[in-house]
Amino acid sequence: MPESLTSPSERRPRAVGLLGGGVVGSGWAARFILNGVDVRLYGPSPGAVERVQRLLAKVRRAYLRLTQVPLPAEGTLTLVESVADAVRDVELVQESAPERLDLKQQLLAVASRAAAPGTLICSSTSGFRPTLLQSDVEHPERLLVAHPFNPVYLLPLVELCAGQRTVPGSLVRAAEIYQSVGMHPLVVRKEVDGFIANRLQEAMWREALWLVHNDVANVQEVDDAVRYSFGLRRAVIGPFRIGGGAIGMRRYMEQWGPMLKRPWTELTKVPELTEAFLEKLAEQSDAQAATENLTPAELEEKRDDGLVAVLRGLRAQGYGAGETLARWERGLRDHAPPAN
Repeated sequence: MPESLTSPSERRPRAVGLLGGGVVGSGWAARFILNGVDVRLYGPSPGAVERVQRLLAKVRRAYLRLTQVPLPAEGTLTLVESVADAVRDVELVQESAPERLDLKQQLLAVASRAAAPGTLICSSTSGFRPTLLQSDVEHPERLLVAHPFNPVYLLPLVELCAGQRTVPGSLVRAAEIYQSVGMHPLVVRKEVDGFIANRLQEAMWREALWLVHNDVANVQEVDDAVRYSFGLRRAVIGPFRIGGGAIGMRRYMEQWGPMLKRPWTELTKVPELTEAFLEKLAEQSDAQAATENLTPAELEEKRDDGLVAVLRGLRAQGYGAGETLARWERGLRDHAPPAN
């Protein structure tokens, strides 16, 4: 992150407007509300408010396990009937509509016409370049991508990517806002489809599909290979930090770099999603689910509890995402009302 974005100054918004109340939009709502930010939600799908309210109960439970620092008074949740109502009198607009370029462009164009000129507008898109999203937007200098990861209320990374007409000040403002609600803003240096984390994730996903397609492993074995090995390590150190500095990296690449030329992987190809292959994936996934005997809600709870444990462990080490958690807690303490 550029040095200008590492300032300790934080700017928690008073209110945000959310466009979309699905999995990502609900996650944003929970993170903002539990950080004391009022949310105006435009969620045209049925049951948007109920979905957020159910999620809030889960997130309150997770946050009670995550931190002992008192949270601020919760923000309010208001369901509105239009995009214009959602973006009125807010400091940030967060669009989280389904991943369709035409839909996102339309929503963002309407939002930009209704929002005050100084309102920051961000898209949660997982792949579209921000310049594409700026095509019909008024004041495109305040629009950028702010791509989170599910569950948004626990995973701290948010990738910030500017379009051709985004001004640097918008990146700074966005970073301050997301830091204020406990996130780790990572600025993408150049526009690229899929940004950083999804491109890395997709490379592994392709190889995972090939391993199942070629009967090298089933879905349970692929999952176990990740979660019992480098999946744990990656929560602490990334693929480059493993080199341990300039000398260590040089030695590491001298030893292991030549192996990258060996034809171990299928990263440049994708298996055909034939009916037979989809059926294989479905059958093995059903078998995996039957073995664990967890409902989807129970699996999400296991996921959240596991993430809380990892984040707390990293906080104890003062490292990685644990530093982000500790910084968020310091902000909570600084904004807490004085004890009587």
